[in-house]
Amino acid sequence: MTIIQLMDMPILLGLLVVVSFLYASVGHGGASGYLALMSIFSFPVTFMKPSALLLNILVSALAFYFYQQENKVPWKTFSPFVITSIPFAFIGGYLTIDTFYFNIILATVLIVAVLRLLGVFGKEKATLSPVHIPLAMIFGAIIGLLSGFLGIGGGILLTPLLIILGWATFKQAATMSALFILINSISGLMGFITKGQTIDSGVLVMAGFVFVGGTLGAYYGSKKFNTVVLKNILAVVLAIAIYKLYVTA
Repeated sequence: MTIIQLMDMPILLGLLVVVSFLYASVGHGGASGYLALMSIFSFPVTFMKPSALLLNILVSALAFYFYQQENKVPWKTFSPFVITSIPFAFIGGYLTIDTFYFNIILATVLIVAVLRLLGVFGKEKATLSPVHIPLAMIFGAIIGLLSGFLGIGGGILLTPLLIILGWATFKQAATMSALFILINSISGLMGFITKGQTIDSGVLVMAGFVFVGGTLGAYYGSKKFNTVVLKNILAVVLAIAIYKLYVTA
């Protein structure tokens, strides 16, 4: 996709601002949302993966900057995940897959994203439990591999996992997810580039729009901004993308 082609898609560019705003407000980079939009607009898979990783790096960095000012990273909880996720994200970024299987796996991950947005995973635990290090390392490896493989940062999977297991509060999970996404996206992108692949210059247009949305979302999200209605709208957009991915698989 060229810069000129993307500039002729005002609806897509506007939605990128909305998606980046919503994801950054909960400490995420938004890759699953960007992939969903690119799928809806029938972008080629070769463009989708590296573009989503690059946009993820930008927005997750913004989210982490704002969230860490309010909530410091609990390193004892975070470290086991990231130790194994970094090398596996690199491996995932290096790997390629047939479009059919890519669509199926991405659609399945997007289902988790929708459930997360709709609050299916419930409330944070009243009392936190200490992290189980070996288990956290296993989860980190799995999420890291999927992150690099699909072009996501893994936060959409890490956040509900931390909440369900009672290892972090929502704010702690948001802060850790932002950093986790940033690190994994960089590792995944490096794996992609190492294979000799290139990044289309058109992504620079998209980056400008997600920067605006990501900055606003990270700022208001870290200040307890309520985005319930908008999250529901985003869930509908992702649901459309899931349907499209399964139909075209």
